[in-house]
Amino acid sequence: MFFAPPSELTAEVFARVPAELAPVNASGWARVQHPGKSFRAFLEGPSFDREGNLYCVDICHGRILRFDPQGDVTVAAEYDGEPNGLKIHRDGRIFIADHAHGLMVMDPVSGKVEPFLTRPGLERFHGLNDLHFALSGDLWFTDQGQSGLHAPYGRLFRLTEGGALDCVIDNIPSPNGLCLNEDESQLFLAVTRANAVWRVRFLPDGRTVAKSGTFIQLSGGLAGPDGLALGAGGELAIGHMGLGTVWIMSRLGEPMFRIRSPEGLLTANMAFGGPEGRHLYITEASTASILRVQLPFAGKPMFALS
Repeated sequence: MFFAPPSELTAEVFARVPAELAPVNASGWARVQHPGKSFRAFLEGPSFDREGNLYCVDICHGRILRFDPQGDVTVAAEYDGEPNGLKIHRDGRIFIADHAHGLMVMDPVSGKVEPFLTRPGLERFHGLNDLHFALSGDLWFTDQGQSGLHAPYGRLFRLTEGGALDCVIDNIPSPNGLCLNEDESQLFLAVTRANAVWRVRFLPDGRTVAKSGTFIQLSGGLAGPDGLALGAGGELAIGHMGLGTVWIMSRLGEPMFRIRSPEGLLTANMAFGGPEGRHLYITEASTASILRVQLPFAGKPMFALS
């Protein structure tokens, strides 16, 4: 079934990583993932703290960057890793999905980054990608590695607040961004190489997966859906990597808005913030920029602000 074209919006550039913060050397991650290209910073994992600062990862160069409410950027941490996703705990700790190491945790005051969960059962992860806190404190995260349609071994994990680790699904072709729906009875999962967003459904026990399937099937672009963010009314924001677009879908999966990047195609991830939480802040990796657009609805408050 086809829907009417969504209304179009164009984002503005809110902030950009300045040239003086560009590292000298290219990273091994960039040489493998984006051969022949260089990045001032490959921005991902945007998350707001209680003071209105926007934290992002720079997966290329092992950095955590902090943008203040005016858009000025500082290096909050730098370490030997490949930080791919970032979410903030309500106690202020910053959790990082690191492609090279696993789950890491950062002290926002000292900037110290330490291992949190790197070798469950003495086995390494394939390569973590993104993460999401439930209001219960449970931490959901994706283990993407180099999985895809050719090798659908990507995994979805849940780490309970009590410390129990469950592998919920283990046959995903490139799991990426994720978020829970309004009442946290279902989980939306970006499956990049299938160019789709899955809906992971649970039985009433809240743990057992049943009758999960495709929620939205996308097309086009140079990659597929990357980051996800949820609106207060169940609207779903989808960063379409390689298309320079963020799609806004209704809770029923109908297209509401297409947000275009003013420059660059690598619209990776996003977070709601700003006045009344009605602005969507979008990472655009090719230009090391944070884009911003105002929407007619607010985002669902994240665990960090709950």
